[in-house]
Amino acid sequence: MRLGVLDVGSNTVHLLVVDAHPGARPLPAHSHKAELRLAQLLDGNGAIGPDGVDKLVGVVQDALQAAEDKGVEDLLPFATSAVREASNADDVLARVKAETGVELQVLSGAEEARLTFLAVRRWFGWSAGKLLVLDIGGGSLEIAYGIDEEPDTAVSLPLGAGRLTAGWLPGDPPSADDIRALRRHVRAEIARTVGEFSRFGAPDHVVATSKTFKQLARIAGAARSADGLYVQRELKRGSLQAWVPRLAAMTTAQRSALPGVSEGRSAQLVAGALVAEAAMDLLEVENLEVCPWALREGVILRRLDHMGSA
Repeated sequence: MRLGVLDVGSNTVHLLVVDAHPGARPLPAHSHKAELRLAQLLDGNGAIGPDGVDKLVGVVQDALQAAEDKGVEDLLPFATSAVREASNADDVLARVKAETGVELQVLSGAEEARLTFLAVRRWFGWSAGKLLVLDIGGGSLEIAYGIDEEPDTAVSLPLGAGRLTAGWLPGDPPSADDIRALRRHVRAEIARTVGEFSRFGAPDHVVATSKTFKQLARIAGAARSADGLYVQRELKRGSLQAWVPRLAAMTTAQRSALPGVSEGRSAQLVAGALVAEAAMDLLEVENLEVCPWALREGVILRRLDHMGSA
């Protein structure tokens, strides 16, 4: 059957259409994206303002039309941290349902981490052993660890690249003082969780997902996305540490000229790099591999599992 997953994230609203059935690998058929940056549309009270809700409704309507055009039989719509943490989340969800008919399932941070972990496990298989999985979104950082398809432990921290950029890095390029303050904040937040993972011992394989890690790996020398899904892409901590001060000294326009960095994400790359560097350092990760599957694929795989057991 043809499934669609509608991901209302902190940066983008992304419709991914796949051809899938239980027991088989989902095959991507179509991708429809719209930059929305909900994490940056919150007002002083933490609410998504009227303009932001108008934009969200319009983007969801466009995604619905694209899903219909592509023959989607079953749509799996969900929202992550930007909607989850908005002070008017219930009102936003009600309006989206009233005007589009779409009932967004709001995932908790722990659910995000678990579903992303499932996707990574299925991609790498059982031979990868104990996995440590890192994912930097627009609103949050997810970390999960385990040897099965369900992680032994998973946390979600409010350290998304969009959220941190909006709250901590107003300059272009950001000032050295702002960079230092954000670096201290990020490391203090991550350090509180290190014990939850270190007690399980060293992982056999460290994996990262998300656009932020893909872009960081690309500028550090990893293969282009055009080279295909199955090319191994790695990010070494030493390479990342060398790039962080360089990225911080660049303007948004200069960063967008780097290989693999999109114009829409270039403003957030410094904050994302600080989070990635801190996570790798504090979790004692020297090298990680970038996985092409992440949360959306995890949602699809969980749906297929339920279909197969029905």
